[in-house]
Amino acid sequence: MGRPSAQNRRDDGNRPGGTDRHDDTNQLDHTNRFEPTDRLGSSRRLSVVDEIFLRTHRGLGTPVALQGLWRTADAIDPRLLQEVHTALRTGPLGRRVIRPRVPGARRSWRPSTRAHPFDSTTEPIPTETLLDWADGRGADLDPEFGPGWRLSAVALDDGGTLVCLTCSHAIADGRALVLAVDEALRSRAAIARPAGDEHVPPQLHQPDSTPTADHSTTGPETSRSEGGRRRSRSNTTSPANLVTSSMQLPSSTSDSIANSTAPQAHRAEARGGADSTPGRSDSDGSADITGHPANSISAQSDWADAFRQWSIVLRGTARAFRHGVPPRPMTAAADRHRTGSDATPTHSAILQCAASDWDRAALAQGGSANSLFIWVVANILWATGFPRPAIDASLPVDTRDEPRVDNDLAMTEISIDRADTPATIREKSRIAYERRMSSPGGLPEELLQVIPDRWAHALSKGAGERDILCSNIGTLPTSLRTLGPHHCIGVAARAIHPGLTTDRLPRTRLSGYLCRSADDFVLSLVSLDTTAVESSTALRDLARETAEARHLPLTAW
Repeated sequence: MGRPSAQNRRDDGNRPGGTDRHDDTNQLDHTNRFEPTDRLGSSRRLSVVDEIFLRTHRGLGTPVALQGLWRTADAIDPRLLQEVHTALRTGPLGRRVIRPRVPGARRSWRPSTRAHPFDSTTEPIPTETLLDWADGRGADLDPEFGPGWRLSAVALDDGGTLVCLTCSHAIADGRALVLAVDEALRSRAAIARPAGDEHVPPQLHQPDSTPTADHSTTGPETSRSEGGRRRSRSNTTSPANLVTSSMQLPSSTSDSIANSTAPQAHRAEARGGADSTPGRSDSDGSADITGHPANSISAQSDWADAFRQWSIVLRGTARAFRHGVPPRPMTAAADRHRTGSDATPTHSAILQCAASDWDRAALAQGGSANSLFIWVVANILWATGFPRPAIDASLPVDTRDEPRVDNDLAMTEISIDRADTPATIREKSRIAYERRMSSPGGLPEELLQVIPDRWAHALSKGAGERDILCSNIGTLPTSLRTLGPHHCIGVAARAIHPGLTTDRLPRTRLSGYLCRSADDFVLSLVSLDTTAVESSTALRDLARETAEARHLPLTAW
């Protein structure tokens, strides 16, 4: 359990844009607010959370990628999706990781148009297998040594199309992915708009744009202090609290990418080599996006950043040790049954429900849309045969004070017992959103960025993991409801675990992701316990049976 911190408090952390200060929901409404003011966030340096997810690409931690899914009832012209791909390639997702030249300095982001080519499959697949197809889109994502995202589409045997955007979690969290897609779709629409059209969409980078919001979560409205003034980012606790919450001491191409590009070239580029994009070279005396020599700027900023990092780490560690040696915290026991390392240990389901039915069921139980969501996920886990009387739930909290495409989240938790209802979960969540998981003993989280990756992984292993994960993505902007002239009959957001094997299972047994698109709520489930859940069909049936107990009709994709 993380310790409460005054800095961590934001009004109801994860609630939507409602008027009730004490609501518990962790989503944002107001679809006109998705206007990022800085395409790369407020800093070009990676955060502690960014680096945790980056390490998963090196086999250190649970692999995770974010995924947005759009389903239409008709076929989509691949040329339209190629335009979307181009807009994404030149938007906020178009960046890569550069290693520092000075020990202790943080890795940094650089713009890059490197991308996997748009992947389109015109041979229809059965709708029953669409999630199996989507699960396979997460391979070969690496924002340091290769492209960090992929756009794909496949025809369905019912005449429709499934479009899939998969992105490394190191690049963005769930809300950030929504922001990036919103910008890409709106910029494509602006380019495609006929000359003389008087309707001009709002600018995407207005500095006074109103904020919005997870691994994905959307969070609160604009954070305000008790005096009602907007809280600056510097007064908001770093989202890395979820990372250090379980520290323990270590024991010892786009068409621009050629298939023949060698891995060594990617690695050289990650150390500061030139980007393939004209005008965006990163080394050899070339200019970066500011127009100044990239080498001199990187060297100067790396020295300054290293000095800052080491100062924080040394002062913070000394302060922590004044109170004695920080205790070695207990990590959450996985106690998972492992049968081998070759199986793919996940099953998925996506179910849809009319928002009116969802809200009615929540209101009937004295809860909210979010607390009903948490109740459903917890009770699905019990329906799988989970033996313990209480379930620990991990709840991502958006910490943005303005829209940014980055990992801007923290974690909190609640414990759920069998007697809990959506009403009691709502109250527990409201209290939980006022605190965050934080590092034990007051150790500075920046420590994870100045030590070797394997040590950092050992210190942060299992951070934020509980029995279930409940991530409320929130209300999606209007732009995501259509793809050109094609209306989407369903839009889902979730995380997948490419390359995960049974010998690397996390504590988390079931993950749930909720978003609202137009008049529907879409619930995405990912089970990481193949012993208890034998198939995706079994997971879908368990979800329906659990929801029916609250008179909640769910329709499977």
